[in-house]
Amino acid sequence: MLLGLLTGVLLWVGNLVGGPTGLTIAIIFAVLMNFFSYWFSDKIALAVYRAKQITEKDDQRLYRLVREVSGLAKVQMPRVYVIPSSFSNAFACGRSEKHAAVAFSEGILKLLNDSELKGVIAHEIAHIKNKDILISSIAATIAGVISYVATMAQWAAIFGGFGRERNGPNFIELLALIIITPLIAALIQFAISRSREYIADASGASYVHSGLGLASALEKLEADIAKKPLAPHAAVESTAHLFIVNPFRKGGFVNLLSTHPPMSERIKRLRAMRP
Repeated sequence: MLLGLLTGVLLWVGNLVGGPTGLTIAIIFAVLMNFFSYWFSDKIALAVYRAKQITEKDDQRLYRLVREVSGLAKVQMPRVYVIPSSFSNAFACGRSEKHAAVAFSEGILKLLNDSELKGVIAHEIAHIKNKDILISSIAATIAGVISYVATMAQWAAIFGGFGRERNGPNFIELLALIIITPLIAALIQFAISRSREYIADASGASYVHSGLGLASALEKLEADIAKKPLAPHAAVESTAHLFIVNPFRKGGFVNLLSTHPPMSERIKRLRAMRP
């Protein structure tokens, strides 16, 4: 539904601008950018956090749990990485099950017990099985096109481009295109991301037949990040959506622009799930 709404905004923008040339260029540009991101997202994210691939000999506990949950979810076991950092978090990446990877910080491995870590692993594997990387890439492409068209419209308005077109947008439509439409597109994109987090929570809990382990893990992670949030210079902001918990401490109005749902609601839903 949200993807359909986002597509509707795109069609409205295309109709408002008029003429296929500018919209086509924006679409091609956005698709190319997001295709590159989609194809190489795993390598980029793992490199940013200096994650190192491990084998069973390196960490028997983690490797065993990932293999166990992969079997329960009936997916090919992903590559396992460890991030050499004390901050507590984890993420999954990769364009398909065959190219998937899951990464865990040294901090989260020390913080969580086996039941909690198992819940986190199940959540990340759910992202892989549910093809959330592909879904987020589609949403990013559509939102990117809208943003590019809005920027083009802004420059065209500055240089009087629309004034020479009889069927061009009026002032109010132009104002909505330049300012309001990109914000709406971003809000829908973030809503899609939040909905995928809820689904990953539910899917992961179903794999291990309980949401209690993940709920407990989220409580610990939230408390830990509140004490020591990831410093802004230590990571690229654009990778925050990958993590199971937002590594940057935020609140208030900023939560509306968050890629993660409210932690209290996630925990509430998980604890309400029946075994």
